[in-house]
Amino acid sequence: QVQLVESGGGLVQAGGSLRLSCAASGHTFSRYGMGWFRQAPGKERDFVAAIAWSGGSTYYADSVKGRFTISRDNAKNTVYLQMNSLKPEDTALYYCAADYFGLNRVQPREYDYWGQGTQVTVSS
Repeated sequence: QVQLVESGGGLVQAGGSLRLSCAASGHTFSRYGMGWFRQAPGKERDFVAAIAWSGGSTYYADSVKGRFTISRDNAKNTVYLQMNSLKPEDTALYYCAADYFGLNRVQPREYDYWGQGTQVTVSS
């Protein structure tokens, strides 16, 4: 079992930055691939970024490539999402998720555990 708790969301002006954190419980965090997803009201949950269990491989949605950076600290059982140059269209509830197989996966159904989400609102 892995429990995930996101933090770091908030209200920011367009062009600003936020850093999301996802703290995981459990002794096997380092074996899991981790992903960030987001969901705006009335829309599906979309893939944002993923990082493999070792941290050596990452993958991004085209919409955030070059602006967002995913990283992890296995010693702290934490995964991060640094978000720069934020746009109003980045406004959503952001979720982190854990994938048992440790790979860079992009489909929500491939993830085994989810956090409760943290709200990011970008004003124009």
